[in-house]
Amino acid sequence: MNLIPLPAFQDNYLWVLHDGQRALVVDPGDAQPVLAFLRREGLQLDAILVTHHHPDHIGGLDVLRDATAARVWGPARETIPGPLTKLTDGDSITALGLRFEVLDVPGHTSGHIAYYCAGIDGTPLLFCGDTLFSGGCGRLFEGTPAQMLASLDKLASLPGATRVCCTHEYTLSNLKFARAVEPHNAELIHYTQRCEELRAQNLPTLPSTIEQEKQINPFLRTRLAAVAQAARMHDAATPPDDVAVFATIRQWKNEFK
Repeated sequence: MNLIPLPAFQDNYLWVLHDGQRALVVDPGDAQPVLAFLRREGLQLDAILVTHHHPDHIGGLDVLRDATAARVWGPARETIPGPLTKLTDGDSITALGLRFEVLDVPGHTSGHIAYYCAGIDGTPLLFCGDTLFSGGCGRLFEGTPAQMLASLDKLASLPGATRVCCTHEYTLSNLKFARAVEPHNAELIHYTQRCEELRAQNLPTLPSTIEQEKQINPFLRTRLAAVAQAARMHDAATPPDDVAVFATIRQWKNEFK
C-alpha cells in the first residue's frame, strides 16, 4: 500500500492510500489535487472517508463522487452532503480490502470520527482529521475540554507504532508552543530539529506515530506533573484536575504567539 499526503490549500493534507490500481482518499476539501493524482498514477478512486464537516475537509466531495462514483463514508452526527454511509463509534468498514474501525472523537466538532486500521503492510494506521496533530490538537469549536481529553485518551491508547495521519501541516507552530510548556523535554527538542530539517526541504513532517506524540505532545501529556505545573504557572486559578489542566493548556495555545 502507498500512503500519500497530497498538499491542498495553505496547509492541508488530503491523504491518499492506494495499491497501484485502486485508491481511497480522506477528507478531500479540494477535488482537483485528487483528480490530478488519480490521472497521473492511473488509479480508480473507490472510497472517500470523511472525519468531520468543515469545508476544507468536504469541499471536493460532490465533484469526486460525480467523477469517480466512489463510495463515501462519514460521521453519523454531522451534516455531510450525501449520498454517504453514516458511521459511529464501533462501526467498521472495508475499503481496498482493509478493515477500518470507526472511533468517535468529539471535541474539535461534536460528531468528529477517526478511522483506525490495525495493520497496513504490518503497521497500524490512523486517519484522525483535526483531532490530533503532531505536537498539538484541534481547537474546540463545538466540543468541550472533557470531550477532547477523552478523545485524545482514546487515540493515545492505540499501539505506539500507529502512524498518525492528521490533516494539517501545523507541526512547527505546535512544537513552538510545546516547548513553551516543556522547555526541558529533550525528545521534544530533538523532534523539533528533525521537523525543521524536513520543512526546510519542503517535505511533510507527517505521519507521526502515537508513541512519538506521547513523548512530545503537551495535549497527550497534561497528566504529567511538569505539564500540570506549567498550566498553573500560566493560570494560577487552574483547579487540580485533569480536565481543568487540559482546558488551561488548550486556552493557552489559542492565545499563543
